[in-house]
Amino acid sequence: MSQELSFAVIGCGFWAQYQIAAWQELEGAKLVAVCDHDDEKARQTAKKFGVPNHYTDAKTMLERESLDFVDIITTVESHAEFTQLAARHQLPAISQKPFSPDLETARQMIMAHRAAGVPLFVHENFRWQAPIRRVKTILDSGEIGEVFKGRVTFTSAFPVFDNQPNLAKLDQFILADIGSHTLDMVRFLFGEAANLHCITQRVNPNIAGEDVANVLLEMHSGVHCYAEMSYASVLEKEAFPHTLLLIEGSEGSIRLDHNYRIIVTTREGSYRKVATPKKYKWVNPDYALVHSSMVDINRDFLTALQNGTLPETTAADNYRTLQLVYECYRSAKMKQVITLEEPIFS
Repeated sequence: MSQELSFAVIGCGFWAQYQIAAWQELEGAKLVAVCDHDDEKARQTAKKFGVPNHYTDAKTMLERESLDFVDIITTVESHAEFTQLAARHQLPAISQKPFSPDLETARQMIMAHRAAGVPLFVHENFRWQAPIRRVKTILDSGEIGEVFKGRVTFTSAFPVFDNQPNLAKLDQFILADIGSHTLDMVRFLFGEAANLHCITQRVNPNIAGEDVANVLLEMHSGVHCYAEMSYASVLEKEAFPHTLLLIEGSEGSIRLDHNYRIIVTTREGSYRKVATPKKYKWVNPDYALVHSSMVDINRDFLTALQNGTLPETTAADNYRTLQLVYECYRSAKMKQVITLEEPIFS
């Protein structure tokens, strides 16, 4: 039987309610404390999930509790503070995405955990969605031959600011928020990028940052990938929170459409699969696909922590995704193609 690990959660906002529920689907992880600067949020979260202790100060919590790891589910500007705190206590940590507000801060976070000899992971769950995993399996089978083009689409008019009003205040919005997911899926499906060109727009006048971004990437593999993101797209069929795909190869194509439907076409014809995510009672129906993937990524983290191995989304790996996000901003600002430097972390 695998070792049971005790952990704490920092941050008791919207996403924490579902990530905690996802942890409780797994054997081997025991939540013993939660923390939020808002005492009422921390108290209500502890009560809701049957957690024995709640705090308003993370430092106090880490000093008092006997923990095996900490899950940080806060906004991006606080990730460095809490991951560094975990490193000082020699605690493995999981950080919410986007991992860091800039690459230098991300580097410092990674180095702090390396110096402490404890791992640092990033909760990048979109690649763990059931349809994305199924597409990856088909892709790796070689059924559609040598891939030469991919399209990754996240376009929606879903009122995301209703549940997360702080997003409307961000100077960097869709690339940092959805782009961290979308560009990570690009890497998961097609490998690393050699160069990119990005353009952005702000359509909604009531937000601070960009709500539309389009990125053309050339991958080291030779694949050309177009990643499009929008929270301003009023479409015939609302896709939120689905990511749609079209992948073209020398012998066929794979399309991921609405309702988890995958269409594989080869020279012999087409067939369809449906990759429906597992349903849990606690999910918000609007976010069901995303919430289901949280169980799978948490299982990957837990297995790694129990066995001393690495999950898919380490901080060092996510640094490469973060590099794409911030180079997209640089490309959009400079209006030019950016050639990507080799990341400093392996």
